[in-house]
Amino acid sequence: MKFGTKAIHAGVKPDESTGAIMTPIYQTSTYVQDGVGNHKGYQYSRTQNPTRHALEKNLAALENGKHGACFGSGLAAIDCVIKMLNPGDEVVSTNDLYGGTFRLFKTIFEKYGIKFHFVGMSDPSEVEAAVNKNTKLIWVETPTNPMINIIDIEAMAKISKSAGAMLCVDNTFATPYLQNPLDLGADIVMHSVTKYIGGHSDVVMGALICKDDAIADEMYRIQNSSGAVTAPMDSFLVLRGIKTLHLRVQRHCENAEKVARFLVSHPKVDKVYWPGLESHPNHAIAKRQMRGFGGMISFDLEGNSIEDAHTIVKNVKVFALAESLGGVESLIGHPATMTHAPIPKEEREKIGISDSLIRLSVGVEDVEDIIEDLSQALS
Repeated sequence: MKFGTKAIHAGVKPDESTGAIMTPIYQTSTYVQDGVGNHKGYQYSRTQNPTRHALEKNLAALENGKHGACFGSGLAAIDCVIKMLNPGDEVVSTNDLYGGTFRLFKTIFEKYGIKFHFVGMSDPSEVEAAVNKNTKLIWVETPTNPMINIIDIEAMAKISKSAGAMLCVDNTFATPYLQNPLDLGADIVMHSVTKYIGGHSDVVMGALICKDDAIADEMYRIQNSSGAVTAPMDSFLVLRGIKTLHLRVQRHCENAEKVARFLVSHPKVDKVYWPGLESHPNHAIAKRQMRGFGGMISFDLEGNSIEDAHTIVKNVKVFALAESLGGVESLIGHPATMTHAPIPKEEREKIGISDSLIRLSVGVEDVEDIIEDLSQALS
């Protein structure tokens, strides 16, 4: 079954009692049992809910996985992965990653005895140098946020297997339409479903997908024990959004290419970060492991002025100045003072997050209007 067909049909079926083509919203906390232990597969909605169950099966199919679990946010999904570890374990993570992930690692889990190493993963030798006998997880985000670097997932899989560690890939920017990390050797795929998968800026959700039964057992144990699950209504909304995922992401990619090439030619723009550009240092890897280059673009301004960056993000008309990404509408942000403010300035600068860096989530509007908006804001 091809992707578009899976997006619409996988994991869902007409309601048996009414024939409703859309998965019902099972807005219930509990389920009546015919006798002690005699139930229809559902006992309590924190543990399992039919609407959420349908979404989890759909997401697993889209990532060519076997097991899916949905959480109340992307960070709740990441929280579940780190809870699979023990005090004394170590994690090797990319140094260019979402600020909320960095904050979770450093301010929550580090005090429980888990050590984190942040390295540039464009060079696999840096990862190999950071791995040791205590390494139990390699955390990859690709494309990265906000520098849009591309990390070689197959290379990371070889390193993780050699070390006896799990490999988890944050696939939020690529979506399963463009990239399937499990097929490239990852053990777990993580999504901030809030972004492209939901696609309409109306849900906060996270998800994990895997193939391994033992990992899945631990994933579901933590999901149920910690209780950071998503609600039936949100699950319904995401199921609805997924039905157009392939159409939306294709348009995001097409628009982003035109925007990236416009920015490259603009005199006030210094550098443009989009993996579809032949000048991107990881372009060859992106071509090999992705089916398209995504809708996320970052760019630096000439002069590296934070004042100029703030002026531009304030003066857009079609773009909205806001946190998040991946919705149908175009969003613009200033990572240094918004999404990546939790990362210390000296650490931001090491990975290239300058004071003038601007991040775009290119939407599905008419691209001529998007480019005209950027042109007037830049001038």
